[in-house]
Amino acid sequence: MVQIREGAVTLKGNPISLAGKELQPGDAAPEFSLQDSGLADVKLSDSAGRTRIIATVPSLDTPVCHEETKRFNEQAGGLDDVDVFVVSMDLPFGQKRWCGAEGVDAVRTLSAHRCTQFGEDYGVLIVGGPLDRCLARAIFVVAPDGTLRHVEYVSEIAEHPNYDAALEAARS
Repeated sequence: MVQIREGAVTLKGNPISLAGKELQPGDAAPEFSLQDSGLADVKLSDSAGRTRIIATVPSLDTPVCHEETKRFNEQAGGLDDVDVFVVSMDLPFGQKRWCGAEGVDAVRTLSAHRCTQFGEDYGVLIVGGPLDRCLARAIFVVAPDGTLRHVEYVSEIAEHPNYDAALEAARS
């Protein structure tokens, strides 16, 4: 049975429930299989040996997610040996359209639309409420050996993550 964390984060001050356990730095990053904007399957293990920033967002078509993805595209895209993935439940077609319209080419958008396993494994699947089945805003930095170097579950979904902390963890 999947653990439900009540009120782990809020949306405009209202508590939200998340499915899955909260990951911690030092934990092994869970393997995943997600779909990219070209409909190819992408696994975490495909980029083994590299540092990965995984940003989970509710939808690219919301203002904070839009700004966050653009900022990671600008700042993290230039980091050597770092792959940046932005994961949402948006369909791959919508992600491709959005990236093309916004000129986003240094991060890779991945869709978790096929099932809820990724959201449960990373503890970001929203359960109930207006964003049911969307992903909460979080940042995971995965070291080349597959362990989590940095984890941030953003306490208020409508707020930005700590970009500096994530980028510093990716550089170290």
